[in-house]
Amino acid sequence: MSETSRNILYFALVAGLLLGTAIFQSANTALFILNMGLISAIMALGVNLQWGFAGLFNVGVMGFVALGGLAVALTSMPPAPGAWAPSGGPMILLALAFGAATVALAVYVQKKMSAGRGKILATIGILVVGFLIYRAIFDPAVGFVEAINSANAGNIGGLNPGGENFKAHGYMTIVGWGFGGLLAAGAAWVIGKTALGLRSDYLAIATLGIAEIIIAIMKNEDWLARGVKNIIGLPRPVPYEIDLQNSESFVANANAIGIDPVTASTLWVKLGYSVLFTIVLVVIFVMAQAALKSPWGRMMRAIRDNEVAAEAMGKNVTNRHLQIFILGSAVCGIAGAMMTTLDSQLTPGSYQPLRFTFLIWVMVIVGGSGNNLGAVLGGFVIWFFWVQVEPIGLWLMQVITSGMAEGSALKAHLIDSAAHMRLLTMGLILLLVLRFSPRGLIPEK
Repeated sequence: MSETSRNILYFALVAGLLLGTAIFQSANTALFILNMGLISAIMALGVNLQWGFAGLFNVGVMGFVALGGLAVALTSMPPAPGAWAPSGGPMILLALAFGAATVALAVYVQKKMSAGRGKILATIGILVVGFLIYRAIFDPAVGFVEAINSANAGNIGGLNPGGENFKAHGYMTIVGWGFGGLLAAGAAWVIGKTALGLRSDYLAIATLGIAEIIIAIMKNEDWLARGVKNIIGLPRPVPYEIDLQNSESFVANANAIGIDPVTASTLWVKLGYSVLFTIVLVVIFVMAQAALKSPWGRMMRAIRDNEVAAEAMGKNVTNRHLQIFILGSAVCGIAGAMMTTLDSQLTPGSYQPLRFTFLIWVMVIVGGSGNNLGAVLGGFVIWFFWVQVEPIGLWLMQVITSGMAEGSALKAHLIDSAAHMRLLTMGLILLLVLRFSPRGLIPEK
């Protein structure tokens, strides 16, 4: 079988799995899996840029995905009433700017002063005095913002100009997707400037730790996005189900084709998301393919395969690593923003390394590291099994134990064990792929 035929077969099988889900479960479930599969494929493309193109072992994917979600909340929600009084938001921005200036001054002193005790004392003095002034400005401002309607707000809000009618400005959510990419890229630049000089295993530890720091900040800084109180009711770039159900023309069309208007409205909304997510995936995929086939892409793979040889040919390895690290993180940030939009809420407590880092890595490894099409395939395949294995496992255990007596301890144990089928299946899939196709289902050429 040719490579093209095999790839078509893989994606046809994925389409068949989604179609089977629609037939045997529901179309809503199939569309949910499709939408999350599209988002997962974009995340996998971001990781593939870093690992498949450049060999960067980034285990902090979760942090960049979370920053994308934060960007949507900061962009699509309206400013919180009263939070931007002179004692609130403006003072927080002033404190943050002063903190950044303090760090910049300390770095400048480190570069310009000659080594010695004076350099150490000057750096420590700048950081200590700057920190004290920063806290003196920051703490009262944060206390002011968090005291405003803390049950429902207590944060600075966002940039949506719609006021109370902010949900009508759904386009701000799509703007938030771009802002999510920029925010993740900015964080990647800061992280890359400090961590990319580390060896691969130390880089993995550093990025994982920094991702946990990002999540901790989002959970504890209520003034930013309500912390663990969560932000709900984010505006959407697609119609609301209730609006569709109140539309006479929509109800008439749904009845004409024999679909319940409520079900039709949920399907229409999910289809709208599918179209938007597909457009984003196609754009990113085309750009990633163009980059892969360009001289820049060949240079990145040369650096990945032999850094010493590439550096001997005059390539600035550190700068190129920083470029690809920023690009891959920006893609993950966009995917995180899209996922938060799909959920219509920002919940910092839901970001876990298993789901938003290691599962993405499994997608890249199973699909084919270094191959963009393989990353997309891995995103769909792994997400499908991640969702479906548990209910399938429960059904399988019920079939196996159907002949056992009611109240049997073994029967109860086997049925309760179905919840662990998800992790067992992920490990099994990974082992089988590594055994029979070590370079992934669609390997790099």
